[in-house]
Amino acid sequence: VSLQALEDQYSPSRWSPRLDRDSIIDAHLAVTAAGTERARTSAHTSLHVPYGDGDGEKLDIYFPKDPSGTFPVLVYIHGGYWQCLSKDESGFAAPPLVSQGVMVVAVGYDTAPRGHMDTMVLQVRRSLAFLVKQYPGIRGIYLCGHSAGAHLAAMVLSTDWTEFQVVPEIKGAVLVSGVYDLEPILHTYVNDALNMSWEVAQRNSPMRHINPAVPAACEVLVAVAQHDSPEFRRQSQEYSQALRAAGWSVSLMDLAGVDHFDIIEKLSEDSYILTQV
Repeated sequence: VSLQALEDQYSPSRWSPRLDRDSIIDAHLAVTAAGTERARTSAHTSLHVPYGDGDGEKLDIYFPKDPSGTFPVLVYIHGGYWQCLSKDESGFAAPPLVSQGVMVVAVGYDTAPRGHMDTMVLQVRRSLAFLVKQYPGIRGIYLCGHSAGAHLAAMVLSTDWTEFQVVPEIKGAVLVSGVYDLEPILHTYVNDALNMSWEVAQRNSPMRHINPAVPAACEVLVAVAQHDSPEFRRQSQEYSQALRAAGWSVSLMDLAGVDHFDIIEKLSEDSYILTQV
């Protein structure tokens, strides 16, 4: 594959039939920011809760109507190619879930160039350990990640929890338009900010670190958009096949009529298929 073709494959904004590549990024920022603003005004929240000492190590928590009992939690990990976006545009999925008694947590992490890939993976793992210790009412964690966030969520599934003194009960993972093998990215503009070596890419590729499924393992839903690039679609297919081969319970959902951006934006809608699932 030529370098230019590879760059195009890993430029999600080139593949949407809705808008040109600059407009679609701006539109995505606007939609997710406005949705998060709505969520913050409508739900009971705890914002910027530190789960570590780093500047980026903070959570936004959207509580269910009655936070006194036990409740499931959806942990949302934002995308932005590990170098942009933040938890501050990541609460848009909260309203439909909070109304059904789910706690929603948007995870902040140190994006590149400040954050290194190893650091980001560790931060997301630590954020889960913190949640479990901090909120004994949690019954079942559901991970949801978009794009780079789907990669980080998939890395959580390969965690050895012994060093964290706690084992989160992860019951489900919804991985949306993700990247599961980082090696192709080494040769693209995406790595300019990340500065990953081959070793770092190997170490942090979920595709290369699939644990054998444990009996009570979680259900994994790998979702990909009709208008994701062929390379993004290939990654989703191959990762879901690899999980299945290792004994995981996996569904691959290929969503028609959406692109890399609105496949996740629609989580603010009650009736959207992924919200329902």
